[in-house]
Amino acid sequence: MIYDAYISFSREALLRVIAEQMSEKRFRHVVGVEKAALELADRYDCDPIKASLAALLHDYAKEQPDSVFLDLIDRYQLDPALKTWGNNVWHGLVGRYLITEQFGLTDEEILTAIARHTVGASDMTLLDKVIYVADYIEPGRDFPGVETARQLATEDLDKAVAFETAQTIAHLAKKGIPIHPQTLETYNAYVHFLKENK
Repeated sequence: MIYDAYISFSREALLRVIAEQMSEKRFRHVVGVEKAALELADRYDCDPIKASLAALLHDYAKEQPDSVFLDLIDRYQLDPALKTWGNNVWHGLVGRYLITEQFGLTDEEILTAIARHTVGASDMTLLDKVIYVADYIEPGRDFPGVETARQLATEDLDKAVAFETAQTIAHLAKKGIPIHPQTLETYNAYVHFLKENK
């Protein structure tokens, strides 16, 4: 992969930097997400370079301390309501700013896909959907429903988004965990795909 149009890192150099920022388990997940994202990109005619970069960087901020996110929210004058959430929301929506600072990445499509990879959006681009679904179905994932999600991802990307979002909301609700409004918007925008025979 040649990333010259977006960052001044080779794939090998990028992987070294990413590996230094996270646990070995998280790094394996990141590489798995890239594999799934490239397969989806090929199937749905999405830019493979953007899919690779967004996948490799999607969890770059995942293991940063809370103080890093709170500082970014203040420095970039983001919605103060973000402070009431936590790492599961921050590492995407706020982590994108850390990625820009540390890698010089300014491509809005890639950064948006990173930002939306956990909460989704009602108006996701093809790249957004590829990263959102790849994060859920990567080869290392093993939980109830993941095989259904993998099958749907080979048939219809919108159905896969709908299924994943419905499963995520059900999981969070069962655990009594607050659900980010953007995740609810994603569900409302995509749930009809589960009822359509495409």
